[in-house]
Amino acid sequence: MGWRVRGVRGATTVDANTPEAVQVAVLEMLTAIADRNNIDPENIVSVTFSVTTDINSVFPAKIARSLPQWEHVPLLDVQHMHVEGDLKRCIRVLMHINTELEQGQIQHIYLKDASHLRPDLTSLRSC
Repeated sequence: MGWRVRGVRGATTVDANTPEAVQVAVLEMLTAIADRNNIDPENIVSVTFSVTTDINSVFPAKIARSLPQWEHVPLLDVQHMHVEGDLKRCIRVLMHINTELEQGQIQHIYLKDASHLRPDLTSLRSC
């Protein structure tokens, strides 16, 4: 069918609001998304990170920018809206990619406590 722009979602949580904890979590999540979807950084259109209000020690985009071949990927950080009772210390990502994958073939990645955000994606909980 050819190449199309597709969205890939992901989320993870951190145990602490420290640059080190956020770095480990962001790199783990991005690596899992790239590996599961065979993503070459050249095919990334853009990436938006959102963090809950209790994460403010480092920008996830700064961490992503340190990855090989990510220096030209458009990255954006935003604060996720606060909803009472929502998951704490959560980092979410929406990555737009150019791919030949069909929508149903995209592997969305939810790690750690974030796996509860999308129980309909139970096959990915083991990530």
